[in-house]
Amino acid sequence: MSRAIILVLDSLGVGATADAHKFGDAGANTLGHIAQWCAQGNQTNARESGSLKIPNLLKLGLGKANQIASGMLLSDLETIEPIEALYGACEEVSTGKDTPSGHWEIAGVPVRFDWGYFPVKSECFPSDFLDALKEKAGLKGILGNCHGSGTDILQQLGQQHIETNFPICYTSADSVFQIAVHEQSFGLEALYALCETARELLNPYNIGRVIARPFVGEPGNFNRTGNRRDYTTPPHADTLLDKLVEAGREVHSIGKIADIFANRGVTHKTKANGHDALFDASIGALKSASDGSLIFTNFVEFDQSFGHRRDIGGYAAALEHFDKRLPEVINRLNKNDLLVLTADHGCDPTWPGTDHTREHVPFLAYRPNSKVEINAGVRSSFCDIGQSIAHHLNIDPLEEGENVFV
Repeated sequence: MSRAIILVLDSLGVGATADAHKFGDAGANTLGHIAQWCAQGNQTNARESGSLKIPNLLKLGLGKANQIASGMLLSDLETIEPIEALYGACEEVSTGKDTPSGHWEIAGVPVRFDWGYFPVKSECFPSDFLDALKEKAGLKGILGNCHGSGTDILQQLGQQHIETNFPICYTSADSVFQIAVHEQSFGLEALYALCETARELLNPYNIGRVIARPFVGEPGNFNRTGNRRDYTTPPHADTLLDKLVEAGREVHSIGKIADIFANRGVTHKTKANGHDALFDASIGALKSASDGSLIFTNFVEFDQSFGHRRDIGGYAAALEHFDKRLPEVINRLNKNDLLVLTADHGCDPTWPGTDHTREHVPFLAYRPNSKVEINAGVRSSFCDIGQSIAHHLNIDPLEEGENVFV
């Protein structure tokens, strides 16, 4: 029996989908536009000028995946030969472009219903909900009540939060309610309790996630910490993770995967912050995971620190760092293991605004015992990823998706 490991490069889209115009994202291409920016000789403190240097990802077919999804030929990104993996690009069936929808669809459960949203940019939360939240949590008030960038809103309201002890509540284009507080002045456990109360109150509104966003520092120098916690609505059907646990297998969650799946279908949970810690935890899981196991890791910094902040140079540097560490994972694989690299949506750092972008995601599948180039084409659903992993791990087929290993 063999194992599987999924590494999610959170937000690494490879070109707009056919329905991207409905989201205002026609023409978005996270990987493509980062590569173009690098090829133009741009330079930042994060990296020197020059083409994007990701040879290990290219050897697994990432450049080819971008090409078949978008038709964009990327300088220096389609010339690595030979390719040693299956590569493709997946369209999204789910109606949104958010984190839970993307991950659940990867695991075989697309979200065809509409999440609830808070579309009004200011004074956006229902007064009935806010009144109930204040009453149940014993709050005298809140700050924010608006759409906001997670870093900008700290600089705008952080000092007032410390002075009043009112939590900062904000949202985005996603189905989300976010609460930011200072770890020292408000307290982590108080924040988590507040999020649990908000989660319960928001269930009738069909809001996908409540996110705890703790921060530290002084006015003018506030920084979010790694103690984020997501309170997600449970998946509406059994995912690949649930089915593996039901079959008696191990499922190792690394990073925020357990939060995304509402702690369902997880047997081992490891919290880690930052790409190096996530790599270390993933390698640690590979050392101990038994046959038939799944290891599932989300590399959130691509999205959280660079995509949403529209930091092109930072995103490029993070991709290059990821690429340098990738062989450490590959070298830990057993000959019958499967490594899958993918994403959950796009977040093009060259795009207007700070929201996710509706894009294809890459589907790269590497098997040490089968180092051959396979073009899997453009797939009609992220579910093909989960179905292919289910086949590889020899469990019953999932309800949705096509297996590419035929």
